[in-house]
Amino acid sequence: MRIIGGNFRGKKILEPKDKETRPLKDLTKESIFNIINHSNKFSINIEKSNVLDLFSGTGSFGLECLSRKAKHVSFVENYKKILPILKKNLSNLKSISNYSIIEKNILIDLNFLEKKEKFDIIFLDPPYKEKEIGNILNNLSKYKALKTNGVIIIHRHKKEDDNFPEKFKIIEEKKYGISKIIFGKFI
Repeated sequence: MRIIGGNFRGKKILEPKDKETRPLKDLTKESIFNIINHSNKFSINIEKSNVLDLFSGTGSFGLECLSRKAKHVSFVENYKKILPILKKNLSNLKSISNYSIIEKNILIDLNFLEKKEKFDIIFLDPPYKEKEIGNILNNLSKYKALKTNGVIIIHRHKKEDDNFPEKFKIIEEKKYGISKIIFGKFI
């Protein structure tokens, strides 16, 4: 795995040794950023974006955003075996400091969103077996975490049939290999 674009293009990303974490593949990541950069259905400028990376894992998505000059990235992860790898991946980008690591289980604790901070991009990449996507989206909506023109990007298994809340509108959906990427927003 590596960073595919921006200032840190080509930099290796450390991967987990266990099978509990499913890192975001380079091809899928490249597809996501192509859609962000070229979609006519929404408009996001990465360089001015405040990004929330939920279920961060190794940090692949957020690292890519930092490489592309995102304003700030908040990494949210609570899996103790992956946190040292996430921290090492961030420390390997020696010249950056515009990030924070929030060690919380977002299934039970989204209180960090009470700061009224709003995000341009919310990336949601839970384990494929996770069934609480609807509840997570409801909580993000409750805390008004997404800016009006922001986008939520959800990475799921292509066969997963999630129940999204009525207030979540799918803007675009793409399938790649065994996964699908859903772009949406709150209405």
